[in-house]
Amino acid sequence: MPIRTAEAAWEGDLKSGNGSVKLGSGAFEGSYSFGTRFEDAPGTNPEELIGAGHASCFSMALSLMLTQAGFRPDRIYTKARVSIDKVGEGFKITKIVLETEGKVPGIDEKTFVEHANKAKTGCPVSQALSAVPIELQAKLV
Repeated sequence: MPIRTAEAAWEGDLKSGNGSVKLGSGAFEGSYSFGTRFEDAPGTNPEELIGAGHASCFSMALSLMLTQAGFRPDRIYTKARVSIDKVGEGFKITKIVLETEGKVPGIDEKTFVEHANKAKTGCPVSQALSAVPIELQAKLV
């Protein structure tokens, strides 16, 4: 299996410095700073990138599980909300909420939610992030 890479650089102190991040595939490159992470400045941040990875992994895992169960999903859409909060003297990712919607012909809501819950615990990124509470909101559209 391939090894995926990403790189980041930081220049300066925490409050006034800035950084850049780049995916190994070249699909994304962006800047980050104290302002993009803890305020509303334009740019990306580590939590947003974690959310993107988690949402995409979860969507793929759910699609696989539905297909293996005999359903063919038309579309799985997932949004990840990653919370970072001040805890003690530092900061901590305190919660991830996955909000997923599925367009899956021939499935009922209960069965869809069951598969979504299995995907929540089964996707590799969920497993890697298991130290953080992960909540799921799943519905058919």
